[in-house]
This record gives sequence, structure tokens and C-alpha cells, in this order.
Amino acid sequence: MEIPAVVPLATWISFCVVFVLALVYSFFYIRHYQSKYHSECSSSLAAIFSLTVTLMSIALVPIDVFVVSFMKDENGNYTQWAESNSTRQHLEDTLLYSYYALYACITVCFFMIIPFTLFYYEEGDEDTTTKQRICTALKYTSCFLFAAGVLLVIGAFVPLQSIPEDKNISNWQEFQFLVNELGDSKGETALYFLVGAITLLGTLGIIVYTSYGMSAWPIDNIRGFRNAKEELQEVQDEARANKEQRRHIRKKYRENRKKMSSRDKDRLDNLQDEEDLIQRKERHLVTIQKSLWYKCGVCWRPFQVVLGIALIPMGILVFISLILTSVDRFKHSLGAKTGYVLPERHYPNPIDMFLLLCQQVFPLDYIFFVGLVVYFLFASMAGIRRIGIWFCCVKMYKIRPHKTKPQGLLFLCLIMMCVILALNVMLYTLAPEYMTYGNQKYIPSNSTTPVQCTTAIKDCTMTVTTALLTKFVFQLWFFGACYYWANWVFLAFILIALLVALIKKRRSTIEGEVDASDTDDSDVEPLNL
Repeated sequence: MEIPAVVPLATWISFCVVFVLALVYSFFYIRHYQSKYHSECSSSLAAIFSLTVTLMSIALVPIDVFVVSFMKDENGNYTQWAESNSTRQHLEDTLLYSYYALYACITVCFFMIIPFTLFYYEEGDEDTTTKQRICTALKYTSCFLFAAGVLLVIGAFVPLQSIPEDKNISNWQEFQFLVNELGDSKGETALYFLVGAITLLGTLGIIVYTSYGMSAWPIDNIRGFRNAKEELQEVQDEARANKEQRRHIRKKYRENRKKMSSRDKDRLDNLQDEEDLIQRKERHLVTIQKSLWYKCGVCWRPFQVVLGIALIPMGILVFISLILTSVDRFKHSLGAKTGYVLPERHYPNPIDMFLLLCQQVFPLDYIFFVGLVVYFLFASMAGIRRIGIWFCCVKMYKIRPHKTKPQGLLFLCLIMMCVILALNVMLYTLAPEYMTYGNQKYIPSNSTTPVQCTTAIKDCTMTVTTALLTKFVFQLWFFGACYYWANWVFLAFILIALLVALIKKRRSTIEGEVDASDTDDSDVEPLNL
């Protein structure tokens, strides 16, 4: 039977709307952070395209869930149009190829477009021609392409774990259906191995940046910024103390008519640098006090507090859901050798249950799911902005609105790409049943009441995203084990970050505007390595 028009209509409308939103979000996100004084069109376009493609990979998940859920009615029977295996297979293949296309684009952006754009900008010089810049950028980008090729070869030829056929254990028989949802293909395995390696980097980003953002973001909103008038008074006091110290040093040598020692000379130079920084702070504080935005702060301050208070239960809900599912996977999964895959949920999961309930009224689940993703994105952004971009314990770039140079912007984009890919794995932990079967039901042989589908039941259609993830973490169980234990590290870092956020003082009114490493135009510069 022909597929009802509502399925492709709802699917494509949702996909197009989310694509437009992702593109608009990426555009304004990059424009918000890129420097006013140092920017390049190629860097901005590469960052916007890469971020949009990565966002679409996660936006495809609720569409995947909607398609498989719509195949069954409330009584657990396949609808008339979905009774044919060929019809269901056609829809699954369409989604599968969409995932592959998006993942292929992500790897191209990660290993080719962004590195090439980064090196192309670095080679920018008045004496360097465009051809020379392209050749140099291609030379360095080839290293990234070589790394990608090595990962693809490993993924294509690495020995894959297979299910033991002689085991008379029901769990293995149940799990065999789950793993065999997708056919074997070395090319597909190589691609997913490559994406899995990027995702593994993303778990580190989630542990460091997202955990701190989830804790610091609501607390900072509730606390607010310091009072500009009081802060200006402190800066003026610092200026007077600085001036007095410089006057004292000069007076000592003027009276004794001695040559100034190298120690005092260095001290005087440091005080002069501090004076320059203090003057820039004073100029910004005076400007902020006169701005309309600051004067209207009393009006929007209550909304900021409400937002901070609203983010707290959201964070608690995520924390509880992750703990419950992680404990459930530890006790009831098929073990580390299967990537801690959970065939059936045993403990209640608030987010999972709420998504299944919302799915009864389309598109409530889509809205909540997008809201959950946006929450993680903004938490990650908050963490990156507060911590900055580090490499080998050295802070390379600060992320500040309108002051981030193209190099920092591209590194920011790389981190966000990794984090978004890792979110796909974390969302499976947050909502395993919703991500696997949606609200599909089946009728047990000893009952007439429909119940939620589980892995042990073959009369259910699994989402493509879960089938891909499950097969990958089973055949290459090391990745699945890393993803699982990363959840526990993430939970621990949330508690540590919460303690740090509570101890820290209120943020300055000019935070992100003035820094000791800034030039006179207050533009950001990479820290000296």
C-alpha cells in the first residue's frame, strides 16, 4: 500500500523548518562571536556550514522516531500501509542514507574544510599571493586527510566482534535481533568508525565544557553582574593606588640621583601596563553606565533570574535521568563487551517517560527534544566562553562576543561539532526507549493489553539512529565502554563544576570586554604560547 501523504509531509516540513532554524542559528552564532576587526569571509562561511550540517545530524533523530512510531497504531498493530516489509525498508533506507550523507559531510568539514580554512587564513600576508596561500594550506591539510585515511582503514579492517551462535543464553538471542537490524558493510563500518573517533573527542568536550556550563549558567543568571557604579569606584581606587606607587618609585631615584635598578624599572613598566588596563576598564565602565541597555537592566533583570531558576530543575532532571539509566545499564545491560547496551528499561527515567507521553500529540515531543538539545548547546557555549580554548594546559583563545579571531572561531566550531555528535550518544542514555522505538507498542502472547516495545520483541521497528549506534558499540565495544564510563565522569564533573561556580564571585559588568592581553582597540589576541 502507498505511504500516506502525512508521513512525507510531516517529515519534510519538520526537516525543512529545522534546517532553516539551524542555518539561522549558525549564522547569528558565528556573527555574534566573530571579531569586528579580524574576520574573513571564508572562515565565517566554513564555520556556518559546518555547524549547520552537524546540527542537522541531531535534528534528524526525532524525525526518525516519528517515522517508526507512525508505523503502528495504539493497539500495537502495524498500520495498513506499513504491513509490507518493503515499505518499511524503503523508509528506513531513506533515513539511513540521510544519516550517511550528513556524517560524510561532517567528516569532510572536520578533516578538510575547517583545517584548510584555518591554514589559509594563517598564511594571509601582504607578500603572499592567493596561489601560495592555497598551496600551503593544502600541504598542512593533507596531514588531516592522512589521519582520516588511517582511521577509515582501521575501521574497514579492524576485527569486528560477532555474536556467538552456540550460546544458549536468551539475552544473546534477543540482542542478535538488535545487532542484525542493519547489514554488514565495510564501507559503512569505516565511516562510522571515523565518526565514532570524533564523537569520542566530543565526550571530552561534554565532560569539560558542558558540565561546567550546566552548573555555572543558571548560577550566573541568578547572581547577575556586579554594579557598574561600584565597580567603577573600585577601578578608580586602583588607578590612584597605581599612580601613588609609580610616584613613590620615581621620587626615590629623583632625590638620591641614583640610576634606577633593573628591578624597579621592571616594576615601573608593570605598573604602567596596569595603568593602561585600568584606563581601558574605566572607559568601558563609563560607556556602559551611559548605555540604554544598562539603564533598562532593572526591567529585564527579573527575567534573567527566572531563567536561572528554570534552568536548575532542568539540570536536575538531566542529572537524575543520566544516573538512573547509567545504573540500569550497569546492572541490567549485556556487559562491557556489548558496549553496555540495555535491551529493556528497568528503572523509571523522567525524560524518557515524558518524551513518550509527548509523542502522543505531534509535535510536542519534537519541541521538547529540540529544547533539550538547545539546553545542552547553550550550556556547552556557556562553558566554552567561561573556560576558553585550551591545548596541552595552555590557553590559546578566549571566546568573546564580537572579539573572537577567525582561528578561535574555527576551533570553537570544531569543539561544537564534536560536542553535538557526542550529544547523540548521550541522548540515547537520557531517553533509551524514545530513541529506540518511540511510542511503538506490541501485544504480549499472554495478554491483550498493548505494552511498550523492547529489544526482545522482533515485531517492532527500531529507529535507524539506535540501530547504527547499537551495532557500532557492540562490534567495536571499546567505544561503547568509553561512552558509558564517560557518563559517570560527566556526572562527577557536574558536581565539581557546581562547587566551583558557587565559590566564584559575581561576574564583572565588563567581563569579556577588557583583558590584559587586549590591544588598545580591545580586540582579542591569542595568548603567547
